Amino acid sequence: MATSKILAISGSLRADSHNTRLLHAARTLDPGRQEIEIYEGLRDLPAYDQDLDTPEKRPAIVTDLRRRVLAADGLLIATPEFNYSIPGVLKNALDWLSTDWTKTEGLPLHRKPTAILGAAPTNFGSVRAQLALRQVFVWTESDVVVKPEVIVFRSHERFDAEGNLTDETTVGLLRGLLEALQGKIDAAPAR
Repeated sequence: MATSKILAISGSLRADSHNTRLLHAARTLDPGRQEIEIYEGLRDLPAYDQDLDTPEKRPAIVTDLRRRVLAADGLLIATPEFNYSIPGVLKNALDWLSTDWTKTEGLPLHRKPTAILGAAPTNFGSVRAQLALRQVFVWTESDVVVKPEVIVFRSHERFDAEGNLTDETTVGLLRGLLEALQGKIDAAPAR
């Protein structure tokens, strides 16, 4: 079987981010059919500007992100919760990925198999942020995994001092999420 290329994006810029740690854990739990690349450029993306959103004017880092998403078989998005929603840096990246004003490039997020997860130190985890993220993906017509939901609450209790995911329930849910994402990829029409 072919290996699926997954682009993973953490919506957190924090050095010790629990969301980024979840993505690193996903790489270790990979069922063997997925190559997971963690995107590192979120901090450097400029604010979305429709005046620059054409193939000729887009900043190189935006063009690179769009190319990576188009080339990926699926996306794995981890979001913290800020003010009951997703962080602005994550929304900004999605805005850059949701357009094709020239009707020549294709829409990077359209029908893209996508799995979301998130962690937060609160008792509700990232439940509201994930709901907001799901609303964005309705507009982009992304093919989002519905279940299992991976909402890591009290996330500071789920990792050891070295940043390894130690909570077996979360491990099981994350493994199930990767399997469900692979199912979406396998069912997707050829691009």
